[in-house]
Amino acid sequence: MTMPENWRKSSHSGEGDGNACVEIATTPTHTAVRDSKAPARATLTFPASAFTTFLEGLKGNPDVHPLS
Repeated sequence: MTMPENWRKSSHSGEGDGNACVEIATTPTHTAVRDSKAPARATLTFPASAFTTFLEGLKGNPDVHPLS
């Protein structure tokens, strides 16, 4: 997969420069996730359908803040 260039931060990124979250980028077939504090480090890439399953799992876990 070619790395996407349309990275965006959650609207719940925190104050200041908004570095307290992850960023996501999408292509027609995949979604990539990276740490906003270290964007040059590793990314986690999901097929589009698997990312939806991943988010549903986060939403079902009260100890994890869901991505928005």
